[in-house]
Amino acid sequence: MSGSYDDAVGVEVSSDSFWEVGNYKRTVKRIDDGHRLCNDLMNCIHERARIEKVYAQQLTEWAKRWKQLVEKGPQYGTVERAWCAFMSEAEKVSELHLEVKGSLMNEDFEKIKNWQKEAFHKQMMGGFKETKEAEDGFRKAQKPWAKKLKEVEAAKKAYHAACKEEKLAISRETNSKADPALNPEQLKKLQDKVERSKQDVLKTKEKYEKSLKELDNATPQYMENMEQVFEQCQQFEEKRLRFFREVLLEVQKHLDLSNVASYRNIYRDLEQNIKTADAVEDLRWFRANQGPGMSMNWPQFEDDEWSADLNRTLSRREKKKASDGVTLTGINQTGDQVSQPNKHSSVSSYEKNQSYPTDWSDEESNNPFSSTDANGDTNPFDEDTSPAMEVRVRALYDYEGQEQDELSFKAGDELTKMENEDEQGWCKGRLDNGQIGLYPANYVEPIQ
Repeated sequence: MSGSYDDAVGVEVSSDSFWEVGNYKRTVKRIDDGHRLCNDLMNCIHERARIEKVYAQQLTEWAKRWKQLVEKGPQYGTVERAWCAFMSEAEKVSELHLEVKGSLMNEDFEKIKNWQKEAFHKQMMGGFKETKEAEDGFRKAQKPWAKKLKEVEAAKKAYHAACKEEKLAISRETNSKADPALNPEQLKKLQDKVERSKQDVLKTKEKYEKSLKELDNATPQYMENMEQVFEQCQQFEEKRLRFFREVLLEVQKHLDLSNVASYRNIYRDLEQNIKTADAVEDLRWFRANQGPGMSMNWPQFEDDEWSADLNRTLSRREKKKASDGVTLTGINQTGDQVSQPNKHSSVSSYEKNQSYPTDWSDEESNNPFSSTDANGDTNPFDEDTSPAMEVRVRALYDYEGQEQDELSFKAGDELTKMENEDEQGWCKGRLDNGQIGLYPANYVEPIQ
């Protein structure tokens, strides 16, 4: 309850004064308010602890989601590690906020709960023992003075009534003197009435003054007794106020993570991780692993006797590709290169097409051993070029095509293998929807 305090206490007396009969009830009510304020503070801390818990969960979910996105995304090198450092920071901060939640509930909340239980004692008939003791103390201290105050009020009322009656009698007597119709006997009665009224005024005034004097004499004792009970209430309230101050300081310490060494270390480590990001280093790695710095087995002269061993039978599709230009020999990843974790576990068709046969074919129209002579007839010396027997196979794993000429399927799907596995481990097949493309040979098994 808020309010202002006047240094000149007791100078101006009003009906709202503490000394008025019954106005001590505000002090008594403060005891009940103290119990309710303990509940309010516990609810406040409980709600803050719930916020800390939710925030910690959101940090963890955010860190998990973005860590996966960054690791699977195109970012690489030291900048990727600096980016991921934010997710590590969130995970560590999440743990600290869960600790804050635990401190608020296990320490601060329980401390208030236990203090409230020790400070306030419930009665069988309802209410608190402390409230009843204060109520009884004030009532006992105020009862004698309140009784005398009641007598003063009654004496004052009688005195004021007598004064009024006196004025009325004097007025009647004055008016009768101007009335010739009144006989002396009636005039005598009015004069006697005035005399009796004056005596009543004197008598009630004396009684009023006497009762007021008795009240004044009882006032010091009344004030002393009320002060004593009030001071007891003040001491009880002082304990509560000091306890609240102590608890609020404890809550402040638990919430203030800036004073926690591990919290400061989190952001020191984060800053260091960010500062280690090196654009030059990342560019150098990309050049060595994805750019011109990659090694290359350039085409070179090979004897015919080796060509026979290294060459493989080209499919009609591959022959057509070979006739369009010179086919490079296979590319091998060799040499001193900076290692970097591969973000894609599957091999793309771009990577498989980087390895080529060690020879090439120049089909010319005047080649006497080509598949077709000038007249369009087949060469009788050619081997049988009819397509291999188609075989039904079943997918063992999910596969997502990386290039346009690759198939995509799910584990358990059935498709038709059209050509056998090549040297790179790829097969040509056809899905049931008619789509034709390449797929890894080890991803399927024949249907028995």
